[in-house]
Amino acid sequence: MPRLLLPSFAAALLPALLVAACGEPAPPAEAPLTPAALEAVAENPGVDRATLARAIDAVFTREGVGETRAVIVMHRGEIVAERYAGGYGRGTTFLGWSMSKTVTGVLIGMLVADGRLRLDDSPPIARWQRAGDPRGEITLRQLLQMRSGLRHEEKSEPVYTSPEVRMMFLDGRDDMAAWAEAQPLEHEPGRAFDYSTPTAMILSDVLARTLAPDTGPAQRQRAVSEFMRARMAVPLKMPSLTAEYDRAGTMMGGSMVWATARDWARFGEFLRHEGSVEGAQTVPRAWVEFMVAPSPRAPDYGATTWLNRESGGEREMLFPEEGPADLFAAVGHLGQYVLVSPSQKLTVVRLGKTDEPDRDVLVDALAKIVALYPER
Repeated sequence: MPRLLLPSFAAALLPALLVAACGEPAPPAEAPLTPAALEAVAENPGVDRATLARAIDAVFTREGVGETRAVIVMHRGEIVAERYAGGYGRGTTFLGWSMSKTVTGVLIGMLVADGRLRLDDSPPIARWQRAGDPRGEITLRQLLQMRSGLRHEEKSEPVYTSPEVRMMFLDGRDDMAAWAEAQPLEHEPGRAFDYSTPTAMILSDVLARTLAPDTGPAQRQRAVSEFMRARMAVPLKMPSLTAEYDRAGTMMGGSMVWATARDWARFGEFLRHEGSVEGAQTVPRAWVEFMVAPSPRAPDYGATTWLNRESGGEREMLFPEEGPADLFAAVGHLGQYVLVSPSQKLTVVRLGKTDEPDRDVLVDALAKIVALYPER
């Protein structure tokens, strides 16, 4: 009978009717969340559970986002979401790449707090202290803020001439810090921001020279490893925290620090609490405040951390148009992020592999997770 055909006819006609009534088609319905996506989020994550699960799912599935291997969201000190790609899990250690620089910055801060280093002194590098060497004017503060003035241009072309590549894989690989320290000045110390992995290797050498002066590679490596374990891994409850060392016994503190996703999140929480762990001040609060204060030559960079601020140029590492002003981050090659937002009581970790052309897609997906949480 004709009336039996009306429901299916009306259903087929409905999109056209909506266009006619509203002037544009109705938005497509969102795909249902998979059970795994929803189960990765706690029952009460501080925001709508399904909305957070969907935002995290986008970091794994959105076109152009790359390969996400782990995401952790901590709110008010609790893990409220934790998700891994196939083949990865809580026991997997992840390379931090340049997030290692932030770890190195904290270790330097501990030596400053101990009175063994001074921010505005030249670091203990013998070749810089020779009479007439202008590199003797470089201070520890300038190294931490990436404004040493040394010829350390990162990611220059062609790639095999780029300082970080030459240092790590070519003529500098056996003693990376010595290669970095031998480079001439390109600018007056303190005058120009020049983000660089070689600078972090110099900081790692300063660690070793301070902890094990005038010793060989094995002693240098052991001294730094034991210091990192005793002063950071144990009190911060980061048992997986490890680093790689070059043949000279220098920690590769610009790129080769490893930890599980949970331990990277604990590191973020430590910074969110301004160096405090369960009420114990592991590094002075003033040091973390220094780390997240804008460098005089780069408003979006502190001291081994990136800040959620405009750079004053084309560089945009985070999302200053959307996120809170106090948000800062450890950021690593191929899309490693520890995002810390004190005003939201929030830490977000993303680990994976995203090529540089797709970084903006990834950052946008992470910004959407952060935006779900209100500022206090």
